[in-house]
Amino acid sequence: MDNEVSVNSTDKLPTPTRRSRAVAAKRTAILTAALALFSQYGVHGTSLDKVAEGADVSKTNLLYYYPSKEALYIAVLKEILDVWLAPLRALRVDQQPLEAIRDYIRLKLEVSRDHPQASRLFCMEMLQGAPLLKGELEGDLKALVDAKSAVIEGWIKEGKLAAVEPHHLIFMLWATTQHYADFSTQVEAVTGQTLSDESFFNQTVENVQRMVIEGIRVR
Repeated sequence: MDNEVSVNSTDKLPTPTRRSRAVAAKRTAILTAALALFSQYGVHGTSLDKVAEGADVSKTNLLYYYPSKEALYIAVLKEILDVWLAPLRALRVDQQPLEAIRDYIRLKLEVSRDHPQASRLFCMEMLQGAPLLKGELEGDLKALVDAKSAVIEGWIKEGKLAAVEPHHLIFMLWATTQHYADFSTQVEAVTGQTLSDESFFNQTVENVQRMVIEGIRVR
C-alpha cells in the first residue's frame, strides 16, 4: 500500500517506512518531470514516455501511479493549486488587514519566483478554458475565494479597509503577482532582470505592496 507506515513504540505516532518514503519520492519525481514538460509543450505535446524518462522510471511504473496522461495532468494541476492557494488560505479574520495583505503579496511573489513553471502551466490551462480543471475551480476554489472574500468584507465593515469589492481585489492581486512568472520573458526584456535577482525581487515586493496598500487604506 502507498500509505504504509510504521508505529514508533515510544510515542505511538506513525512514521513513514522506507517503502512509503520511496513511493513519495517516486511520485514527486513523476510530478516534477510532468510539470516541466507540460509547462513547455502542453498536455497534447507531452508524451508519457518523455515524462517517464524525465522521472527516471519505467512507463509501466508511471502508469501504476497515474493510469493515464489526463490523470497525471490533473494531478499536476491540483498540486499547483495547492501551492498557489496556500497564501490565500492563510488570511484570517483576526489579522490586521493591511499587514495580512502585505504579507500575502510577498508570499504570492515568492510563489511566482520559486514556481514559475507551475504558474505558466496554470495560466495555459485557464486560457484553454480549463477543460480538465473546471470542476475544481467551481468547487473548492470558489468556496475558498468566497470564504476569503467574506473575511475582506468583514474588514471593510469594521472600517479597517477602504470599500472595495473583495473578489476584484483578489483577482487584481493574482494578476499582479503572477504576471512576473507568466510573463517573465517580457519582464526580463524590459528590465533586464527577473525575480531570481534578489534586489529586483525586493523592489518588486515593495512597489506592489505600496501601490496596493495605498489603494485600500482607509482615508
